[in-house]
Formats: sequence, structure tokens, C-alpha cells
Amino acid sequence: MRSRRLRMAAVWVAIIGGPVLLSACQHSVEGTAAAYEDEQPAGSLYNRGLGYMNAGKYGDAIKSFNEVDRQHPYTEWARKSMVMSAFASYRSGDFDTAVQACNRYLTLYPGSSEAAYAQYILGQSYFAQVKDVTRDQAATRRALAAMEEITVRYPDSEYAADARKKVIATRDQLAGKEMQVGRYYLERREYVAAVNRFDSVVTEYPETRHVEEALERLVEANLALGLVREAQTAAAVLGHNFPNSQWYKDAYQLLQKKGISPQDNGGAISEAAIVGTS
Repeated sequence: MRSRRLRMAAVWVAIIGGPVLLSACQHSVEGTAAAYEDEQPAGSLYNRGLGYMNAGKYGDAIKSFNEVDRQHPYTEWARKSMVMSAFASYRSGDFDTAVQACNRYLTLYPGSSEAAYAQYILGQSYFAQVKDVTRDQAATRRALAAMEEITVRYPDSEYAADARKKVIATRDQLAGKEMQVGRYYLERREYVAAVNRFDSVVTEYPETRHVEEALERLVEANLALGLVREAQTAAAVLGHNFPNSQWYKDAYQLLQKKGISPQDNGGAISEAAIVGTS
């Protein structure tokens, strides 16, 4: 009797377990070659990806481009597909994946004809993540570095002109962040910290639109610290570069109240601001 029960149990296990085992076998092929279509010509896969791109089906485009790399690794088609996959990720808003794909491409093919394009997609992916000046500016710094790389390594490429514009924009953004923090310290009467921020705007970003205000704020903060010579220099540089500015008028009045006038006493502020805006 017991032997019969064991045989019956084995039958039920076979009946019940069969579909489970079958399901497990079916699941196991996912992500393997068996789960894909038979190998297809690289050109066909690539063109299919382009078709998906034109239709705005970026997820499908990425899959097609990645299939080129999987089925035909280290070929010219695979190289081109890596760039297009990065671009599709960028267009879909998946900036992290786009950055990873670009970095991989630039590591493998730094001297290829598409390297400038990969570098541009990298910069654009960072630029798309730039936040307002009240937020962290890590993406802005990465965008600046990536775009500067284009202007240095690929100055004659079709992406260089836009990269230069993005360099100007990101530098202005970073200067704006310094101004935002500097004003915060100034309002709290933490004058040393404020001076450091305004100094950085004038010395590191002298070509930006923020340098004018930064010089006037330096007059305010330095006077509050009793640093008369530094305040005079900031006012003199401000007057030299922006003689008709309201910021200069305000700085001049601040000095007059102390019975002093603008005077360039030299130093880093003088050199950076005059050279930067000349």
C-alpha cells in the first residue's frame, strides 16, 4: 500500500511539476542568444534602429542598435550603433545611460570619426540636467568640462560652435551660483565668506554678466571688514570697466560716505577684472 501511495505521489509531482519545470526552462533562455532572432545583417539592424528613431520610438531604437553591437561586435556598424544608442538614450531623457554609453565609446574609440559626436552627446546629457542656481551645480561643472573638451580636441567639428555657447552659458551659471551664495553670506554679515565668493566670480568668471555686481558687493563686504584698500580697488576696477553702471554709482557713494574714493591698488581683483572685460 505504501509503495502504491509513493508511486501515486510521484505521478502527481510529475503532473504538477511538469509545467513548473517547463516554465523554468522557458524563463532560463531570456537574455541568452536563444531569446533573440537569428543573426541579421548589421546594416539591416542599424537601419531599423534609424527607422525607430525617426518614428520617435527610442526604446525600440536602442534595442536595435544594441543588437548590432551584440551580433556584430567590434565592427564599424557596431561602433556607429554605440553612438546612436547613446543619442537615442539622450533623446528619451535617460541621461545617465547616455553618459555611460558615451564614456564607453570614447574609451574604446577616442580617435574615431564619431568621437566628437559622442563627446557632444555627453555634454548635452549633462547640460540637460543643469538646475537653477539655488540647487547643486555638479551637472553644470560636468557639462562645462565636456563642452570645453570639444572646443579643445575638436575645434573644427560641427559641434564646436554650439559647444562654445554652452561653455559661456555654464560658466555664467556657475558664477550665478557663487553670487547666490555670496549674497546669502553678506546678508548674514559673514563678510569673509562673502568676499571669498565674490572674489571667485571676479577672478574665475570675469567675462560673465555677474562680475559687475560682484565688484560692488566686494566694496560693501570689504568696507564692512575695514579693508579700505581692497574696497577702493574693487570700486576702481568697477568704474574702469563699467563707468555708467548703477553698481558703480552705488559703490562710489559707499566710499564717499567713508571719505575715500576709488583707487586701484593692484592685486588679483584688478588684474582679473580688467583683463577679463577688456
